[in-house]
Amino acid sequence: MSDLEQQPSGHDEPHLSFRTGWLRAAVMGANDGILSTASLIAGVAAGGGDRVAIVLAGTAGLVAGAMSMAAGEYVSVSSQSDTEAADIEREKYELEHNPESELEELVAIYEFRGLSPDLARQVAVELTEKDALGAHLRDEIGITDLSPPAPVQAAVVSALTFAVGAAAPLIVAAMAPLSGLIWWVGIATVLALALLGALGAQAGGAPKLRASARVVIWGVLAMAATSAIGAIVGTSL
Repeated sequence: MSDLEQQPSGHDEPHLSFRTGWLRAAVMGANDGILSTASLIAGVAAGGGDRVAIVLAGTAGLVAGAMSMAAGEYVSVSSQSDTEAADIEREKYELEHNPESELEELVAIYEFRGLSPDLARQVAVELTEKDALGAHLRDEIGITDLSPPAPVQAAVVSALTFAVGAAAPLIVAAMAPLSGLIWWVGIATVLALALLGALGAQAGGAPKLRASARVVIWGVLAMAATSAIGAIVGTSL
């Protein structure tokens, strides 16, 4: 367990920031899965596609989207991890070759945050003696072990949640009457997005209504846009 995780507390005060890494990947993956697949299905249905074409398009969207999400998250989080690793190595070098300058940097940081010059120097000296690298990573660069980059975890979570999200409108499209398929998919998508927004907000400790409204509004706009384009293209072919 890290020093940050061992910090004592005078009372029970749970924080949820440690969830931001996997929560962001999970919510983004599921939201994209629901929204992109539902929009794709709505566009094909509005263009006059039969059930085979609609389900095939939705299935292709599920597979392609899941792989795209996995690749995108892996590359993005790996880049973040590489950047942090480079910063850590650079800070190690500076601490080894310019310890006095690094100490003055900490003093200046603590003075800027409101400590008196004497107290800022005392804090900087004591933290440097205990863990110089940790102090500089935390207070100079902003790197903590609260939510370390995890590329593989982010990729897997994004792919799985995208697939699960995409399965909802796809199942509805495979079972709903073809004549009213767009409406069935649209209603199911709005309900799924609202539920996802509420669950994500609850996991992150944020207001549920605002989170649900946000994803529902953008979902309706996306489906309306693809339906309109599908109808225009379908009538012109």
